[in-house]
Amino acid sequence: MKKLLTIGGFLALCGWFAGFAAFAGKINDYQTDETTKTDAIVVLTGGRNRISEAVRLWDKGLADKLFISGVEKNTSLDAISKRQAVTFTRRKGILLDRKSTNTIENAIETQLWMEQNDIKSIRLVTSNYHMPRSIEEFYFQNPDMKIIVHPVYSDFVAKEWWKSARSFYLIASEYNKFLYVWLARRITKKE
Repeated sequence: MKKLLTIGGFLALCGWFAGFAAFAGKINDYQTDETTKTDAIVVLTGGRNRISEAVRLWDKGLADKLFISGVEKNTSLDAISKRQAVTFTRRKGILLDRKSTNTIENAIETQLWMEQNDIKSIRLVTSNYHMPRSIEEFYFQNPDMKIIVHPVYSDFVAKEWWKSARSFYLIASEYNKFLYVWLARRITKKE
């Protein structure tokens, strides 16, 4: 029995690591599309350069609406501008979501906003390592929405994760969260 448990544990670890390697490869291999327009740009706060990248895309005219999801309760556009070192060349069409505190809530609040504004397509801006889990959550809320992924890469997350303990732990943590969400979404059906 002990031998079977040892073999089972070893196989599970090998499976986890193979999945992790595929996940790490995928998050560094997204193709970006900077020409297709969408109804809105949705940016999830919490990672470096996400908001500035979303504003750059919005200024480029890739959508008429910008939804910044997950800002702190009393945050204003002026505060974001100062903190993120971004300039909002226009403010009409920007909405700040102050309710969301995690990825699940980002997806729920975005879906509610999309329904209220008859939005069918979004450009989703978040960190590359956060993208797989975000996509799972967003499609769980609305499997028919069109999403153009726009990953943001950070200098603090090494593409060669095996050379950086910090990058390995960050990506491994996100991979574990992704696995949990992926399994949960296949077990739980949305009504």
